Amino acid sequence: MTMRPDAKILEPHPPRITQKNNVTAGVLLMIAATIVFALQDGISRHLAGQYNTFMVIMIRYWFFALFVIALAARAPGGIRATARTDQLGLQIFRGVLLVAEICVAVYAFTVLGLVESVAVFICYPLLVAALSGPVLGETVGWRRWAAISVGLIGVLIILQPGVGVFDPLAIIPFISALMFALYGLITRYAARRDSTATSFFWTGVAGMVAMTLVGMWYWEPMSPGDWRWMGLLCVSGVTGHWLLIKCYEMAEASAVQPFAYFHLIWAAALGVVVFGEVIRTNVAIGAAIIVAAGLFTLWRERQKG
Repeated sequence: MTMRPDAKILEPHPPRITQKNNVTAGVLLMIAATIVFALQDGISRHLAGQYNTFMVIMIRYWFFALFVIALAARAPGGIRATARTDQLGLQIFRGVLLVAEICVAVYAFTVLGLVESVAVFICYPLLVAALSGPVLGETVGWRRWAAISVGLIGVLIILQPGVGVFDPLAIIPFISALMFALYGLITRYAARRDSTATSFFWTGVAGMVAMTLVGMWYWEPMSPGDWRWMGLLCVSGVTGHWLLIKCYEMAEASAVQPFAYFHLIWAAALGVVVFGEVIRTNVAIGAAIIVAAGLFTLWRERQKG
């Protein structure tokens, strides 16, 4: 989310308050955020396996919306100033797109497990690079196109579409990654005219309204034990975002972004230890190729910067 960060409500550039250059602290905060988001993935997998996915995401978004509203209330000018935008339709579309992506990602956890879902999802930075040309008009050089192609080969190695009977469900995490990449690009487009605080506010509020309109029809009783898990899910979401905000206050995104791939390690560990999943050889090889291609793409962007 994920990330994704359910991975995953990962805002590409959370609101910044100060600019510092403490890379070590930034890296540690990013790694801590990946641990929290992996935990969030695991709890989401458990709850969505017991209850309707729409209901689980709806409750989580209620808490997330309260978080962004509280941040807006503390900002200069309060909620009114933070919410002000002249591209409201775009901001609402962003929020709805992200919450839809989260629903797809959590559903993938329930049908494919954490290991394979996250292994495919981590290709989203490559999709961002590939789509930045047609969506934002940016120039994508041949080296980045080569890295994108190699990364997509890694995805094919994981999915194995030509081996035996291909399971169409295996494409779900790739759809999730594509949606998250599009969300990231639209966020960058919106940032040309809106502040990061404004985009962050509408991410929570628009997503909460959209998810409530859908999720309220799927309400079902939840056991006391699972309500505790739901509470932890909500708290982990807020904690993960707080860690990301602090991370980007401490260091530049280009310095800490490579460490976001630790999310795959923690999610895989949870999948194996808690849910009894198995890391197949093709998944490990494909994930390694995707990570290598993604790190190369990040390095190229930093060189250009």
